Amino acid sequence: MSQSSRLMTPILVGGCIILLINFSLRASFGVFQIPVQETFGWARSEFSLAIAIQNLAWGIGQPIFGALAERWGDRWAIILGSALYALGLVMSTFAMTPEAMQLWEVAVGFGIAGTGFGVILAVVGRAASDENRSLALGIATAAGSAGQVVGAPLAEGLLSVMGWQSVFLVFAAIAMTMILFIPMLGKGKPASPSELEESMGSVLKRAFRDPSYLMIFAGFFSCGYQLAFVTAHFPAMVTEMCSPIAPGSLLASLGITTTSALGAWAIAVIGAANIAGSIFAGWLGKRYTKKYLLAGIYTLRTIAAAAFILTPITPGTVLLFSVVMGALWLATVPLTSGLVAYMYGLRYMGTLYGFVFLSHQLGSFLGVWLGGTMYDQFGDYTYVWWIGVGVGAFSALIHLPIKEAPTRLPAAA
Repeated sequence: MSQSSRLMTPILVGGCIILLINFSLRASFGVFQIPVQETFGWARSEFSLAIAIQNLAWGIGQPIFGALAERWGDRWAIILGSALYALGLVMSTFAMTPEAMQLWEVAVGFGIAGTGFGVILAVVGRAASDENRSLALGIATAAGSAGQVVGAPLAEGLLSVMGWQSVFLVFAAIAMTMILFIPMLGKGKPASPSELEESMGSVLKRAFRDPSYLMIFAGFFSCGYQLAFVTAHFPAMVTEMCSPIAPGSLLASLGITTTSALGAWAIAVIGAANIAGSIFAGWLGKRYTKKYLLAGIYTLRTIAAAAFILTPITPGTVLLFSVVMGALWLATVPLTSGLVAYMYGLRYMGTLYGFVFLSHQLGSFLGVWLGGTMYDQFGDYTYVWWIGVGVGAFSALIHLPIKEAPTRLPAAA
């Protein structure tokens, strides 16, 4: 695929639209915590486990869809991902037991994988010039945040006029629209048999023997823990733990009169702040050492999370935390994916980043599942929040020893 010297290309625009749709739906699931619980009387941990399984399936599916894209081409991976996304949402509306809901969230998770960062960022990264790659990855990541701005408030608005099952059906129809933008991505060539064998065989084996790759893998774990916990539980946490919104306040004048509405809009504020944060991180990654930028981001996240839980939770602190956390939210994605591309080359970016992203989703599973389980045990989210603070500090430290230099993986013997 020829590289373009222009930053904005049809491939970047098409990839951004697909990510926007994907993440607008994915980011809304936390809004359904309380409605689903009220419908069935389930424990908070039951629907939390469904979202956790969704995140785990997303992580497991990421390297699978990366390999599928390399073998058959990007468009087939995206078509399959869109179909699974819609199927999982439709079938979830018929779920009458926690186990059925959890089962169909596997399909949703695989759908997110097929239309998410692993596939789309590889397409964008291969199409961009060396000069523009880091910024292009940042812009594509910001598109996911733009979807987050839309998704949670849209879900909250739809829930005010219809049941959560009907909202899932609307979202299933929206998921299928991602297929319409595939032509903008061009006709990426599938890998040759020899390239594919090298990619899925010896190259992966050698990468996992590289201590720097293992540190990237481990460091991305906390990113998944923090982001998935906040996405899945922050709306409910704000609804139940935040002080009331004053009748004459600015929020009330904007129509945000309940903590439930504030919880949904907090997710949107996080997404809005991260539009700028992701683009800025991509710009910085072009100029500065990526591992130090990542360590800095995780340090700032740790400080912000600790400060939030140590102070009374008010509408003001919710919005302040949302802005700060939002600026750091997906800023790790263009830097981590760019680091993988820089160290190991573009040819293997989809697969190698896919496995790194699996670590992210293992953290996502733990964050969402622990959030529901510890809520049921202790009645609030304080303890699980502090675990997130700890894993954030761990990631800040583990990025420091990474050897940020191109690594030429040997050919297969």
